[in-house]
Amino acid sequence: MDRIKVFAGSSNPLMAREICDFLGIPLGKAKISLFSDSEISVEIHESVRGMQVFVIQSTCPPVNNNLMELLVMIDALKRASAEEITAVIPYYGYARQDRKVFPRAPISAKLVADLLEKAGAHRVISMELHAGQIQGFFNIPVDHLYSSPVTIDYLKKKFDRDAVIVSPDAGGVERARAYAQRLEMGLAIIDKRRAGPNVAQVMNIIGEVEGENTVILDDMVDTAGTLVKAADALLENGAKAVYAASTHAVLSGQAVERIKNSSIKELVVTNTIPLSDEAKNSGKVTVLSVSHLLGEAIKRVYQRGSVSELFI
Repeated sequence: MDRIKVFAGSSNPLMAREICDFLGIPLGKAKISLFSDSEISVEIHESVRGMQVFVIQSTCPPVNNNLMELLVMIDALKRASAEEITAVIPYYGYARQDRKVFPRAPISAKLVADLLEKAGAHRVISMELHAGQIQGFFNIPVDHLYSSPVTIDYLKKKFDRDAVIVSPDAGGVERARAYAQRLEMGLAIIDKRRAGPNVAQVMNIIGEVEGENTVILDDMVDTAGTLVKAADALLENGAKAVYAASTHAVLSGQAVERIKNSSIKELVVTNTIPLSDEAKNSGKVTVLSVSHLLGEAIKRVYQRGSVSELFI
């Protein structure tokens, strides 16, 4: 591991340290600061010439600051003659803007991909992209990781097949079905209609949930409005208890307050996004670490091994 360097932006320093501990190498020395007018300044304090460099940065809130920080750091490393730069983005911001949903709309997920390539990234490692086709927005290799090994292990120990996996919408059915098969659990689907952005109205439950523990499965929890309404609908249809599992805990706006006041017994998330103190102290949020998965992926990329074997 003598030709590898790992650097981190300011979005998730704890995860970066955990990844470096897994790899058995020190975190790269860099200084990130702001000029008085809020421009981002990056200084790399060690040589990276001829090195394989990995930059760990989730583009979570504040999204634009963290994204710009990542771009500036990649540019600095490129100009410092790094041989290969991999952007490790546990949470890929702007992923939900992956298509035109109304006339004259941007496709911002593609724009971010172009910016990363132009800045100098040679490869991207990300986890649970909101839409798998975002990989096709890049003209460089993308390693798409999944939190399923960690989440499935936790749910298996907690429920031992005594639960039903619930997809909160039609778009998440494939993910929910895969979990249900691996866990040997039942499957249910919530049919809902959106009244507007970040507003959802639950309509029907497809599947048998009466008298069952239920686990709502999604790739991210943002405002938690959909999640809370889904939980209420499940209880109205006779579910014994409602739990939820999600990879990315965006938890914007009043999300934590909604979850605290909801009928959801537990929300299981990963550490791709650092939690606020309010979320940590809510008593309902359990955080699973995926740092070792990201660390193993970094190791395999560096050693030219297979990343896909992690999920077989």
